[in-house]
Amino acid sequence: MTSRERLLVTLRGGIADRVPVAPFVQEEYLAFYYPRKSKVDRVVDAAELAEELDFDLMAKHRGLEMPHWFRRSRPGWELRPSSWLDDGIERRRLEIVTPKRTFVKEEARPFSGAGSAGATFAQTKTLLRDRGEIEAFFELLPALDLEDRREIRETVAAWKRIVGERGVLAPWGFAGVFNFAAELVGMDNLYVAPYEDEELYRFLMARIADAMCEYNPALVGAGCDCIGIQGHMAGGMTTGPDFFRQFVQPYEKQVVDAIHAAGGFSVYHNCGCARSLYGNYRELGMTVWETVSEPPRGDNHLAEAKKILGDEICLLGNLDQVDFLKRATPQEVAARTREIMRAGKPGGRYIFSTSDFLEKGTPRENVAAMIEAARDEGRY
Repeated sequence: MTSRERLLVTLRGGIADRVPVAPFVQEEYLAFYYPRKSKVDRVVDAAELAEELDFDLMAKHRGLEMPHWFRRSRPGWELRPSSWLDDGIERRRLEIVTPKRTFVKEEARPFSGAGSAGATFAQTKTLLRDRGEIEAFFELLPALDLEDRREIRETVAAWKRIVGERGVLAPWGFAGVFNFAAELVGMDNLYVAPYEDEELYRFLMARIADAMCEYNPALVGAGCDCIGIQGHMAGGMTTGPDFFRQFVQPYEKQVVDAIHAAGGFSVYHNCGCARSLYGNYRELGMTVWETVSEPPRGDNHLAEAKKILGDEICLLGNLDQVDFLKRATPQEVAARTREIMRAGKPGGRYIFSTSDFLEKGTPRENVAAMIEAARDEGRY
């Protein structure tokens, strides 16, 4: 089987020739691995790395993660972006000028060269701060138009030519309703919003979900195999199952269902605690849940998650790449990889990976040992 065939069979719930081996590769590790490159890319350079190390690529690009509203100006919606470096901090500001009002957001992240492109910006000034701004923003919001759809098609077509049979396209979509709402109004504000003004909270969540249900099927229609959904902000450390079921789940499920109805697979990302939410995850019905993180960074155990969820949901994970993979010997890496594979492999619906993206400073021989052991132990 090719890597693409292997991944697609697994995503559909079948059993391939072996378990797919798909470490999460993004700019930080690519810049470390290819130090002479001034710029690295999650499709171009990840495909090169997958060919060199012989793994199954799930290409998780961020190029279409930003919704169309934030990517270009159009009549009645003028974008004025700016960015600058400030003592090792990359800062950016976006003004959205409309006939009725101007919206402003500011964000920042540490800058470390080519590898910085994979890091997430932290909000320093949220875009929407009160009811008036929230209502006005969604009243003025541009619909997905023909030019937006053309940009999506051309971008995805270029990615597909590069990845070929080496894997599948699994970009981060404009997906994860609770996560995106937190970006718009601020995380602390969002956690209390259902109790302070439930009507406004549900208006915000419903409008975001509606927009995502238009945008993400367009990604699938353009040729994306999977859509990444960011779900970690409503994780098991910050929300319980009752809060999740009442205030998060209806909107996330709407997006998951829209991706599936368009013919795509959904990859729901929570790289931390999730054990209390397993029942919710079954009800959500995502195709893949990543990354089944074990203690100390998560509270999950792969064998338990497999028993509870593995008949319905494909699990992706979960070798510790933060400490273990960087410090262990290749022999220790191989042994741990085989243990993980034996827990995840039975019955299919499992993709071997790390518990999040490969980090700089990870020895090549450890990554190679992980991949080789996973490919060997993963044979059916």
